[in-house]
Amino acid sequence: MKIQERTGAGAGRSAAPAQPSVGDRLPSPPRERKPALAALAVLLILLGALGATMLVLQVGERVEVVKVTSDIQAGESVGDNVTSVMVASDDSIKYVEWTKVKALKKLKAKSTIYAGTVVVGQMFGAKAQIPDGKASVGLALKEGQYYAGIKGGDTVAAYRVGTSGSSSSDSSDKDSSSSSSGNGLIANASVQNVKGESDATVSTGSKSITLLVDEGDAAALASASSAGEVALVRIPAK
Repeated sequence: MKIQERTGAGAGRSAAPAQPSVGDRLPSPPRERKPALAALAVLLILLGALGATMLVLQVGERVEVVKVTSDIQAGESVGDNVTSVMVASDDSIKYVEWTKVKALKKLKAKSTIYAGTVVVGQMFGAKAQIPDGKASVGLALKEGQYYAGIKGGDTVAAYRVGTSGSSSSDSSDKDSSSSSSGNGLIANASVQNVKGESDATVSTGSKSITLLVDEGDAAALASASSAGEVALVRIPAK
């Protein structure tokens, strides 16, 4: 009888396991919180935003300054050999702003300034400066006493070239006079500037050439120049 009762009691039950209702969900495991990682992420975001802001500010703070377009020799002014260029503003660098280019043209270069150089105030002064131990000597040379294409910045050697001498019956005196030609005056000098290309002296072939030489050689060069006995030869720069 007990067996039948148990069988009858279980006959009304479903064999399928009971399913949870649709509205019920299994509890999810609690998420592990990592506050350190969250703080690091926020910090990185802030740093990135700060860097981008600084970059924008730097790009925005630009100034128009002077750049040299061709070589400027010591003692020369920039003339028209300049252009403008935009650079990042920097108070530690004394750029010459483009608005001051007219005033810059009245100044002289203290030393050679090469093409492509962005100009700073320390490169120029009211007067041309001569390095210690050097002298600036002006020469008035005729065509034949200088080579073709002579220009500022060239390195030259100066030679004393003798005249043919006065007529004399003694041929030995003529030979002695002509033998003095070709004496070396200066082995190495720098051409500071050349004038004559655009003025009336061009028709005669004469040029006014200024050389930067050792101070001890200045007197001999000036003396030979006054006698018209100087010839210049271009040599490789050292």
